[in-house]
Amino acid sequence: MVRLYRKPNKGLIGVDISSTSVKLLELSVKSGGRYWVESYALVPLAEGSVVEKNILNPEAVGDALERAFNLANSQSKAAAFAIPTSMVITKTIEMDADMSDDEREVQIRMDAEQYIPFPLDEASLDFEVLPDRLANPNRVNVLLVATRLENVEARAEVLELAGLTAKIADVESFSIENAYQVFADTLPMGVNTVGILDIGHTMTTLSVMQKNKVIYTREQVFGGKQLTQEIQNRYGLSFEEAGRAKKSRSLPDDYDVEVLGPYLEAVVQQAARSLQF
Repeated sequence: MVRLYRKPNKGLIGVDISSTSVKLLELSVKSGGRYWVESYALVPLAEGSVVEKNILNPEAVGDALERAFNLANSQSKAAAFAIPTSMVITKTIEMDADMSDDEREVQIRMDAEQYIPFPLDEASLDFEVLPDRLANPNRVNVLLVATRLENVEARAEVLELAGLTAKIADVESFSIENAYQVFADTLPMGVNTVGILDIGHTMTTLSVMQKNKVIYTREQVFGGKQLTQEIQNRYGLSFEEAGRAKKSRSLPDDYDVEVLGPYLEAVVQQAARSLQF
């Protein structure tokens, strides 16, 4: 069984592959439980290398990741990455409490057709016993997570091209939960429900957190690319020039009112539409 996620050991590099760049981050834990950035790098990707979270040009992504690794000068080559939540199936199932992990795996494989809508030999899956207390003390809830094997292999291949070794395949929503718990205690007292809006290049993701768990996720094809295109059209720039001007804020005085304002209104509308669901 290919494990989708497990608690990482020390010396792992976090790798994020988006539509516009690859990012590499290495953390360590200092006294008091505080996190410390040991190394970090970001390298842009050529347009079309990754489209809507699908890797279309593994060589280009692997080359960018290798450059990021060299820039970060990390001491570790072991890496963790995350599978997009939209590519993952999760299901909570009840099982006998006294079963071993091996017995659970056998049972899950026997019942896989009930939970996974594609052949088992094409699946990468994992499971974890949840701490939920059930009415029947002899039963437990088990979280089953599955994705197509190709989703894991495509990202592991990119890491291998960069000279890295894939050790952990996580899920984006679980990664958000773990990251959220780091700063959750800084929120005002009584706040139990929080929305996290991630605006990417072509995709915007709204995750609703309740009691440190993602209870709702929705992705929409809308992102920073639309703002770049608006700048390009209004000021007669190339797409690359518009992108650089957006980041450097070297745009005419009417940019905030005529371009940025309407774009931010569109972002709010997208988020409001997601919340309506």
